[in-house]
Amino acid sequence: MNEEVMEHIFLLVLVTVLSVMQNALFAQKVEKECKANNGKSAAFDRLSCASRNCMDAYPTFLAVMWCAGICLSQAPAAFAGIVYLVARQKYFVGYMGQTSQSTPGFLFGKRILSFLSLMCVVGVLNYLLTTYGGNDYKEYIQTITKAASTLLLIP
Repeated sequence: MNEEVMEHIFLLVLVTVLSVMQNALFAQKVEKECKANNGKSAAFDRLSCASRNCMDAYPTFLAVMWCAGICLSQAPAAFAGIVYLVARQKYFVGYMGQTSQSTPGFLFGKRILSFLSLMCVVGVLNYLLTTYGGNDYKEYIQTITKAASTLLLIP
């Protein structure tokens, strides 16, 4: 692969690989609980539901993270991706207790997906402005998104 291309997507690839490993860990926990109780326990139901919910949001996460990273800026998109993985872990672990304990992780993950979606829209709009208007605001927007990505850590 071209080194220049790899330089622009390396962090996104790294977050994607980490997310795949996290999915495997979730699946392993569900399988372990299933084998321990033959799939007839409340813990298995909660784990299975949490895993299913995480997998339902996974394609959306990957799409907006990659779109934000390619269209706008790789570093803030990858940072938001890592924070999303932490939020998803918090959601999964919270779901193992009582379902109400998973709410903070769910809301935090939703906020991160909104940030990544906004990055996608801004990146596409900047491309359209550059192509049809002749003005490129990418440097300004990247500066703002790098600063704004740290705000994701505020609860």
